[in-house]
Order: sequence, then structure tokens, then C-alpha cells
Amino acid sequence: MALAGGPDSFLHHPYYQDQVERPSPHRPRDLAGPGSPAQPDRLAPHQEDDVDLEALVNDMDASLESLCSASETAPLLHNGQHARGLPPPGARPLRPQASPRHRVQRSQPVHILAARRLQEEDQQLRTSSLPAIPNPFPELCGTGSPPVLTPGSLPPGQAAAKQDVKVFSEDGTCKVVEILADMTARDLCQLLVYRSHCVDDNTWTLVEHHPHLGLERCLEDHERVVQVRGAMASESKFLFRKNYAKYEFFKNPTNFFPEQMVTWCQQSNGSQTQLLQNFLNSSSCPEIQGFLHVKELGRKSWKRLYARLRRSGLYCSTKGASKEPRHLQLLADLEDSSIFSLIAGRKQYGAPTDYGFCIKPSRVRTEAKELRVLCAEDEQSRTCWMTAFRLLKYGMLLYQNYRIPQQRKAVLSPFSAPVRSVSENSLVAMDFSGQTGRVIENPAEAQSAALEEGHAWRKRSARMNILGGQSPLHASTLSTVIHRTQHWFHGRISREESHRIITQQGLVDGLFLLRDSQSNPKAFVLTLCHHQKIKNFQILPCEDDGQTFFSLDDGNTKFSDLIQLVDFYQLNKGVLPCKLKHHCIRVAL
Repeated sequence: MALAGGPDSFLHHPYYQDQVERPSPHRPRDLAGPGSPAQPDRLAPHQEDDVDLEALVNDMDASLESLCSASETAPLLHNGQHARGLPPPGARPLRPQASPRHRVQRSQPVHILAARRLQEEDQQLRTSSLPAIPNPFPELCGTGSPPVLTPGSLPPGQAAAKQDVKVFSEDGTCKVVEILADMTARDLCQLLVYRSHCVDDNTWTLVEHHPHLGLERCLEDHERVVQVRGAMASESKFLFRKNYAKYEFFKNPTNFFPEQMVTWCQQSNGSQTQLLQNFLNSSSCPEIQGFLHVKELGRKSWKRLYARLRRSGLYCSTKGASKEPRHLQLLADLEDSSIFSLIAGRKQYGAPTDYGFCIKPSRVRTEAKELRVLCAEDEQSRTCWMTAFRLLKYGMLLYQNYRIPQQRKAVLSPFSAPVRSVSENSLVAMDFSGQTGRVIENPAEAQSAALEEGHAWRKRSARMNILGGQSPLHASTLSTVIHRTQHWFHGRISREESHRIITQQGLVDGLFLLRDSQSNPKAFVLTLCHHQKIKNFQILPCEDDGQTFFSLDDGNTKFSDLIQLVDFYQLNKGVLPCKLKHHCIRVAL
């Protein structure tokens, strides 16, 4: 139907929509202008249609107002974005809003962003009715730690930097490993353990080895490998080695710190807990005192001086044996230095004892003249000086490195216990002496049956030996060669070499290895560490009823092979000063 004398399609013409105002189509009688004649009475029968049209238009206005509220207040640019308070060129200024009945309506595009926002709100309302699923990684969604690393979160030049590091083993083999710039010594050790199929018992370490200087030290677990490698000379290298004494002082601190060497500025009850707290607490002032042999800079001569180790550094007396505080002079700083062990102190530096160590500044690479080379009186004194140096320099970092594997072990403890298999649980004692087999339910009868079967097996083995057949107890087959497959057997090495291996892998109680005897070709030697001293015990062969056995106590306790001997002394001390606890191992990378 044409209203106001013509069709209304011209109102939607693109050139006309900004020039002509559209009257509000609320009521039919408002379509005519002020000077138009009144509507004839023939329109009266269509009043019901006018009422329905008004309700429909009101509904459309309400929906359009919710969608176009933003577009009515701010015009859109050609790309659909709002002009930040600026009207488009050629547009008229906005008029004050009138009542819904008399407000001027214009044909304008629908705001796409507003419609998209309504869809997102609808989607949120829809998903909120679903059951909540816990987030398995809440730390990745927090505001403090974004799930994706930003370019500025890492130091410049280290975001994706990788380097190739060559690591050597004890037998001379090496492996090139590609590592990240932030990889620590603990991470690299775990990677090498995984690739070498070793047992990860948290005793593997990365050793910084300087053959031209005759020095080496174990890297702390928190040190970055790339930083340490950048301060090393071209002749230096990394070694992958065991070190059982790395955190042994946390378990038995009194064995590492003798009373005569430790002094406190405040009163201390002398307990192990208090001893460690004084070292870890930065406000306390523990001191290590004693006599050291000090090599003079640029000379081959040594002097025996009174020394004190404090948090600020190592001080030596200028008057030799004088203990007066006014005679103490700073010898080396702890902050920018590292402590090393001497590999061959007597040969390379002319050290007066075998218990030498060195304080090496970080800036020194190849100049041996700037090293502070020192010597202790015995092994216990050297261990005390070097352990106190580490504690005073790193403090709580060492304790955190020690607690990380302990906490991980505590978490995994319910799963680490061995579980018996179903077949082992289903084993029962059987008696096949009669025509049919029967289950032995009496425990005493089952034990006697097991003993009889063991005696019968030994008789069959002896009979096979007499006939020349192969037997597990034959002396020429297993008992003389089976131990060579074990990690604790090191073959034909000298006494000095065995002592060096044990010293490198940590002077802890129960550390041992077995080797061939140099004086007796048929005998073996057990090298054992106890109270930071290395002792040797000879294992002699003996014969009984035509069979060869091995014994440590002149035949009182005999074993058919060395594996049985080691297993026995791991559970029983016997004639040894302590049980066998750790074995020296060499792994090929």
C-alpha cells in the first residue's frame, strides 16, 4: 500500500538516506504532514490492522536499539570501526534524542562487532551451564606465569641459544651433547644418565678438569654449564663421574668438621643441627682455623702459616704461627673464586703433602702464577677446608640442591617398593614322592623338603664335576670369570690407581672396589674406604672337597665366587671395619 501519495522504496535509496528524514511509522495517521488533509472514514474498518502494525514496529525498534546503540552514538568508518569521537566527512551533527515515538530513524548498517560480542556472551552463558572440569596445569594459566614465553622473558641472546658440549667418561670415551643456554649441571647429568642407561641415584656429577693446571672440581648442581664452559681454557674438559661425598656432610656433619678446627663467634651447643644452621645462616659467623702450607706466588717455596676461613675470605697470618687477629691478612676472596683439588700436587707444584687444594679466581684460565695453592696436614683437614668453603660461599643453595632429590624420593616412595609377581605369590611346596602330587601345607615339612632338594642338587653337581660335565659350581667356568661382568670389579689396576679412583668418587664409609692382586696372581684385593682412610684386604682362594672357594678371613667364611662374597659383606660387616655400601663404577658414554 502506498502511503503519503507514493511508494516508500525511495526512502532506502543510498543517495537519499542521508538527505530525507523518514517519519516514524508508529501510527498511520502520523504519516501525513501537518498540512495534509485528514484521513477519510473508509480507513476506519482497518483499525485492528493498525494496532497490530504498531506492536510489530515497537518490537522491531526495541531489537534494533539493542543492536545499534553503539552505531547511533558513534558513526562507523568504511572498515566497520568507530571513529574515535570524530564524525565522517560531510555528516550532520547528531541531534538530541527524542521520544521513541517521534525519534528520527535512519538506515544504517548493523555493527558487526556488537553482534559478535553478543555471540560471545551467548557462548559464555551456554558453557557456564556445563560441569566444571579442573585445570591440570593451573600454573600455566596464571597472570604471573604466562603459558607462552615472551621474547623478553629470557636474557638477550639466550632465548633459543644452543651449544655443543663434549663430555668425557673415566675410560676416555666422550660424547657430544647439545644443550640449552640455561641447562644446569644436574640437568646435564640426568640427560647423560638417561642416554647411558645408568641408575639415577643422584650421585652423578659433572667435573671441571684442567689437565694443564693439574686441577679439578665437581660442579654444583645449580651452576649453568654454558657459563662454566665459557670461563674454561681450550685444554680443559668436562668429566662424567660418580661422587658419593657431594652432600655427605649434611648427613654426618661431625665427621667433616672436627672440634679443634671450628670456632664460633656466639655460643653453640655443638649439636649436628646447630652446626649446619650456623653455616647456612648468613647472620652467623663460623670460622675454620688451622695450619696450612701455602705456596708463594711466582715461587716454588712453601710456608706453613696459621689460617682462618671466614665468610669474607681466607686469611693467613703474616707472622707464621701467630694466631693474633691483627696479623691476619686476606689471602683469597670467596665471592669470585672456586675451590679445586690438586691432581698431582707433589709432581706439578712440589707440594709437601698429598692433600693439596687450590683457590682459583674465575678470571684465571691458564696462568698458574695467580693460583693460591695450599696443602693440608691430612685428608680430614683438607675435606674440612673445602667443605666449609662451599658452605660459606653458596649457603642455602647447597641445601636446596641436597633436598630436591630427597623430596622427589619421598613423593615416589609409595611406587618404589618392589611388588611380588603373581607367579611368585602362587608358588607352593609340592610332594611328588607318591603316585600323585600333593600340596605340603605344613611349614616344617615344606622346609625339610626344600633342604633335601638342595642336598640332592649338590650331589648331582658333584657327580657332574667328576664326570667332566659343565656345572654352575665348576671352578674353571663361572667362579673365576663371573665377577668380571660386575661394575665393582676393575681388573688389573695398581694400588695407587685404586686409591685414586676411590678418592675421586668420594671418601665415604663403605665405598669399595675389587681388583686383581699384583703380588699373588690367584688372589684378589678388596679396597675399602672407612673414616676417610683407604684400606686393602686380600681375598685368597682355598680348596675344600676338590672345589675352589674364596675367603677374606683365612677360610673361616668361604664363598664359591666373588659375587657371593660381595653380597655377604654388603649385609654383614664380618672382619671388615664397615659394610660394603657403594661401589666405584666406570661408565662408557
